[in-house]
Amino acid sequence: MTGVILVGAHGHGRWHLDNLRRAAAAGTARLAGVCDLRPVDEAALAGFDPAPEQSPDLPALIDRTGAEVVIVATPIPTHAELTLAAVARGAHVLLEKPPAATYADFERIAAGVRDAGRACQIGFQSLGSAAIPAVCTLIADGAVGRVRGIGAAGAWLRTSAYFARAPWAGRRRAGGTDVVDGALTNPFAHAVATALAVDGSEGPGDVAGIELELFHAFPIESDDTSCLRLRTARGTVVTVAATLCAPKRTEPYLIVHGEKGRIALTYTRDEVRLERPGRDPIVSVHPRTDLLDNLLAHVRGDAELLVPPERTAAFMRVLDAVRTAPDPLPIPDGRQRVTTADGQQRRELPGVEALVAASAERLALFSELGAPWAVREEVPG
Repeated sequence: MTGVILVGAHGHGRWHLDNLRRAAAAGTARLAGVCDLRPVDEAALAGFDPAPEQSPDLPALIDRTGAEVVIVATPIPTHAELTLAAVARGAHVLLEKPPAATYADFERIAAGVRDAGRACQIGFQSLGSAAIPAVCTLIADGAVGRVRGIGAAGAWLRTSAYFARAPWAGRRRAGGTDVVDGALTNPFAHAVATALAVDGSEGPGDVAGIELELFHAFPIESDDTSCLRLRTARGTVVTVAATLCAPKRTEPYLIVHGEKGRIALTYTRDEVRLERPGRDPIVSVHPRTDLLDNLLAHVRGDAELLVPPERTAAFMRVLDAVRTAPDPLPIPDGRQRVTTADGQQRRELPGVEALVAASAERLALFSELGAPWAVREEVPG
């Protein structure tokens, strides 16, 4: 079994612990070590036998355990240094998304991985879905004619606890360091990356003319309700509209608008729906390859890597545009429905579910759709 070290075992790292239990049961991986500034208690490591070694020193932990794979699930600004430290010690890396907080750090990661001759899998799980090549095949076969544009929509519910989960949550910068933890760059990063993948526009020069509208309802630095519009090098208009201030969670999706029909992809369910005038819709559900499994198979020489850094370069162009954009605008309290339950605050934007859906349908920005808070309001003098 391939030895694996998990860096960052709290927060989202718990998901990776569960996934490692599954891989250990399948006989493909063993948890050799845990690297974290805070020790992980025995209960969180239940089921791993022998118990993994723990240390906050990643290079030393790699040297002692001989682990071949490192999973990096730490705050965004730490990704570059940890990934470079791992590959310098000869380990392959599964790096959580977004891969870095700046495009410059992303380039450092890509160069370091290439120079070390190691593999780095970026953790965009949706890019492991066979639904994406299925959509690409439909487009290439002319199922919906010429593509006019791709619109993505996401509406989730988050409470104040979400932004209190870590010191960097909801921040654009922390201590002078870029963080870029916003709706478009973290929780709905998959929507951006998936839309670019469907268009076949994943390279560093594949996006241009990025328009952004960034807002926040919660009292945070970053955006919790945002939209973007860009044009890819092949001329496709792509929009993504997302919010964390919906009344409930709905599954995010994207729509490929063609001259002869449309394709809807619900990427969290790997579901593709082909719709053409005068015909019944055709719905198909596709398998998804776990990215850790794929990386382990790649290390064994049994598979091509699904999400190497180069597949996320266009996404990082978008992230960098968000990073360098003006700070998100606050949405006035009068435009929100604010409630508190169990000590947690919810902030709902009335009509926001319909708004993000309209953006995906019309390839339009919030301000073009008449969102009342998407226009600067005059403050009485």
